Amino acid sequence: MLFGHTGKAHIIGITGPSGSGKSTLTGALAREYRRQDKTVAIIAIDPTSPFTHGAILGDRIRMQDLTSDPGVFIRSLATRGALGGLSAATNDVVNVMDAAGNDIVLVETVGAGQDEVEIAGTAHTTIVVNIPGAGDDMQAIKAGILEIADILVVNKADLPQAEAVFKQLHIYTDLQRHEGWDVPILKTVAHKEEGIAEVVEAVAKHWAYLQESGRLNDIRRQNARRELLSTAQAILMEEIVAAADGSLDDIAAQIAARETDPRSAAERLIKNARK
Repeated sequence: MLFGHTGKAHIIGITGPSGSGKSTLTGALAREYRRQDKTVAIIAIDPTSPFTHGAILGDRIRMQDLTSDPGVFIRSLATRGALGGLSAATNDVVNVMDAAGNDIVLVETVGAGQDEVEIAGTAHTTIVVNIPGAGDDMQAIKAGILEIADILVVNKADLPQAEAVFKQLHIYTDLQRHEGWDVPILKTVAHKEEGIAEVVEAVAKHWAYLQESGRLNDIRRQNARRELLSTAQAILMEEIVAAADGSLDDIAAQIAARETDPRSAAERLIKNARK
């Protein structure tokens, strides 16, 4: 069984607002890990258009310099309507990349908002990327997404406003301490590969902290519980749709006409599936 061969890779999530340079940072991290002779899988999530239902999947183009490296595997995934900055298939692909023997699995989310924190349920180490010049900086980077950060990165640190964001993040982390782990705040200029070695070093320190503190086992149990419930939900949904036998549109029409209510209709669907 493939799943029995997982559990060895260090899964690193990279998230942050659109335009923060996540893809550039991901590519730079991959190159640094390759210099350390570690094999790397990159899973890049791209948004699906709600109108055309297509996705550009452009990260493989942006990381062309890595595609010829046999120690790097790049896979783009479309969100296909999934929320939280990931694709519904993300965990399955992560498991395949882990079982394939990759040392590092980098998961780059779509441009995430304040409540798009699903990556924390997949990654062992979550890097939240921030950028200067995003208007009201603390409004753009405050609670929610900051709370999942194991490492904070101010990318494009060569811009004049970077120091202000750096100071604001320090104020925030003084108020929000992780037990046993002080979240480091690092500056990078990813397109010049400045500060990348420091990020990799911080990731290694976090990995060591997870192992030494026992937090790694806690994270694995939490992620296993979440994946169990998510998989069970997907299976039940398939069974319910199959049991409906093409009648979903008719039931939806009844709800729209106020002939029944959504809960009663859903309970009937579930009862039919159980039969």
